[in-house]
Amino acid sequence: MNFHINQSITIQTLRVDGITNSSILQIGSAGMIKSLSNLYNTGGFTEPAPEAGEFEPRPPLVPLAPPSGPAVI
Repeated sequence: MNFHINQSITIQTLRVDGITNSSILQIGSAGMIKSLSNLYNTGGFTEPAPEAGEFEPRPPLVPLAPPSGPAVI
């Protein structure tokens, strides 16, 4: 099935707050969207990362207020 679409799009202002790895910004009609994924070694690393060790929980970086209101038991 073939679609022939003629369209005119006028954009006065377009604000995009963020585009992530899996985002698609589409304006108008798209016949086919092909996925593309690229992996770059921007740090210039030459060997694998070391194995992760034991996880030690840390206190929160933002001081949290104690809970208020009646205690629920």
